[in-house]
Amino acid sequence: METEIEEHISQKYEIKKRLGKGAYGIVWKVADKKTRKILALKKIFDAFRNRTDAQRTFREIMFLMAFGDHPNIIKLYDVLKAHNNKDIYLVFEHMETDLHNVIKKGDILQDIHVRFVMYQLFKALKYLHSGNVIHRDLKPSNVLLNSECQVKMCDFGLARSLSQIPVDEEGSPNLTEYIATRWYRAPEILLASHRYTAGIDQWSMGCILGEMFLGKPLFPGSSTLNQLERIMSIIDRPSQKDIESMQSDYGATVTEATSIVYRSLEELFPARDEDGFHMLKNLLQFNPDKRLTSDQALKHPYVFKFHKSGEVMAMDHEVLPMLDDAVQLSLDQYRDKLYSVGL
Repeated sequence: METEIEEHISQKYEIKKRLGKGAYGIVWKVADKKTRKILALKKIFDAFRNRTDAQRTFREIMFLMAFGDHPNIIKLYDVLKAHNNKDIYLVFEHMETDLHNVIKKGDILQDIHVRFVMYQLFKALKYLHSGNVIHRDLKPSNVLLNSECQVKMCDFGLARSLSQIPVDEEGSPNLTEYIATRWYRAPEILLASHRYTAGIDQWSMGCILGEMFLGKPLFPGSSTLNQLERIMSIIDRPSQKDIESMQSDYGATVTEATSIVYRSLEELFPARDEDGFHMLKNLLQFNPDKRLTSDQALKHPYVFKFHKSGEVMAMDHEVLPMLDDAVQLSLDQYRDKLYSVGL
């Protein structure tokens, strides 16, 4: 374990436990040697291997610095340089698990927990959206939890400022479909819509709520087309006006997909809580303009019991990253800027 962490890091942090390891990095539970505070230390391997990865790491750090004061967004405490000038260390607050693992274990989430999780996520999302930023990758594994059911939204590597989304020559959003994990993608992403709004996060919230209800993913599509078919077979049928509002060149695909019938949301959740089901249906609207906003969701009867005056935070300005996403730097420039970040 010690061989994977450099000496200047281990002088500051005592390794308690390895929490996970993947192709791109490793995460430990650590203790700050001065304060004894328990933290999470993430080492990103070869963070500057290419411009895409370097930009994603840079973007995540910038947004975490901007939004990290919110109690339901993971706090980044430190960014540390590696001696090899390739890796980078990030120090976060420590959380015990994530929503994906909790759902997978089953029988842990009671109705009160589901309501409280959604309330906290909507608070975080309202904060993001008030800064004109969208997360773009909301899913259960990006929702961290502790034993007191406190929620922290994490992984901002795909977050974007809505005012900095690049457009093509015709003024249409120029973004790849491959953003959010397929099962949580909004229909407009699957259809390469020319409209791009905060509604994509609201759709993902509906998928998360449905997964907590069902105990498994709501739309586990095997391809982009299969994903769309699964969605269209369950949600309320969109009108022609809804389809046209999507401003997609693939509107005909929607009409074809609506002919496939599996079962309705009502059939999927026969023993349902009416408030929870109402929220679910109003998040999983085909037309993004008809989905509940975070503001509306926070006032919804399903979660309103948790509302406390003055608790819901909003940004008073638009949050723009230090670098426009349309600008790609060299790998050395990304490295220098990341290493110069002061927290």
